[in-house]
Amino acid sequence: MYYRYKMSCGVLLLAAYCGFCSAQAIKSQKKQVEIYTTAQNTAYRLSHTDILSLSKTRKAPTEKDALIFIDTLKKFQTIVGIGGALTDAAAETFYKLPATKQQELINAYFNPQSGIGYTLARTNMQSCDFSSDMYTYVSDGDAALKTFSVTHDEKYKMPLIKEAMKVAKGKLSLFISPWSPPAWMKDNSSTLNGGKLLPAFAQSWANFYIKFIQAYKQQGIPVWGLTVQNEPLAQQKWESCIFTAEEERDFVKNYLGPALHNNGFSNKKLIIWDHNRDLIFQRTATVLADKQAAKYVWGIGYHWYETWTGGPMQFDNVRRVAESFPEKHLIFTEGCTEKFDASKMDNWEHGEKYGISMINDLNCGVVGWSDWNILLDQNGGPNHVGNYCFAPVHANTQTGDITYTNAYYYIGQFSKFIRPGAKRVACSSNRSQLATTAFINTDGKLAVVILNVTDDSVNYQLSLDGYIASSTILPHAIATLIVDK
Repeated sequence: MYYRYKMSCGVLLLAAYCGFCSAQAIKSQKKQVEIYTTAQNTAYRLSHTDILSLSKTRKAPTEKDALIFIDTLKKFQTIVGIGGALTDAAAETFYKLPATKQQELINAYFNPQSGIGYTLARTNMQSCDFSSDMYTYVSDGDAALKTFSVTHDEKYKMPLIKEAMKVAKGKLSLFISPWSPPAWMKDNSSTLNGGKLLPAFAQSWANFYIKFIQAYKQQGIPVWGLTVQNEPLAQQKWESCIFTAEEERDFVKNYLGPALHNNGFSNKKLIIWDHNRDLIFQRTATVLADKQAAKYVWGIGYHWYETWTGGPMQFDNVRRVAESFPEKHLIFTEGCTEKFDASKMDNWEHGEKYGISMINDLNCGVVGWSDWNILLDQNGGPNHVGNYCFAPVHANTQTGDITYTNAYYYIGQFSKFIRPGAKRVACSSNRSQLATTAFINTDGKLAVVILNVTDDSVNYQLSLDGYIASSTILPHAIATLIVDK
């Protein structure tokens, strides 16, 4: 009797062990996939819409299958961050809102759990078009910068940046951009309408960046990087200044680069160009051909406004830069939908433009992607020259209401799931209807973004390291798939 009991216990133990092995084998044959979706004509806005199981299979895809194929062994650039601009306009609008709405907005952007987790930010050095007034940090003619003061920024912009840093838990890389030197430093005696930096003030202007970085540091706001000049080939009716490629090269080589190094700021990321994709290769090639200038340059920034001609975004020019200068970094520094019209706030094309740009820019090798204003008012401002634009979020400063446009959710499909330190992996689509990119985060989880800008749902297979899962993406939708490690 005892013997039979012992044997039966052994059978039970063996069965239990075999069951455990079987469960482990099943587990090893599957990976879980969480899907988050934003889609037109639905309530889906960064919504958790499905759970899939990736299963091992020997079945090869056929030419009839729509396939998203990922090779995690092929790794590319590492992400610095995704975010937007904390301008005067954004800050002034923010502080016209009730405190509860302020807290909602700051969490919506910078909280990685309840919001979309922005980790990159840009701000203007001196006034830009998205300031309600024109201002400078120094008195006229003060080449020694003895009167330098950022007191103007202490009212709105600095407090907003500090709030963003706090909610982002310190993980916010801030870069700065000037729109124009002070009027007295320029050949047209105006901060507006282009003009050029007078050679006599080149050193003073280089020192100006140093003063700004130091002043912000003293206020507890570290500056991660800087661009040389916003849109250096644009003669705008607002603050602007012209630098040819040769002039930017020489300013970096002889003044700005040395100023950063001589003042202990050699770790700041110096970014050239900061203009459209159309001439990005010409600018980069000209500046970096000079080794003395190139040694100071961390990366190349660009915008998407080459589409003002009505043509498509010129991603091939960005690829040429990545191919030709792999030791430098690409960063998208500004984009927005122009010509604000409140009646078009819900146009789905706003979000889709972000989706198209971000997937292609990331696949071209960008390490950071920064939208323009994080917040504007009900008129697309404030803006002291009437250059009103769209933002992902608009606030009615009279009622306190906040409107989240679809652009906010499209950007969030990237920023929430592709985190700093994530590395891009090879990812391809065999259907023109589907655009895609993929990243492995530092926690080992894979984020795959899929974009469908067509009027039809598309059935597809996700193929990852020998695992397959089938799913569907809705019309005019963007989906992020999070795959367990």
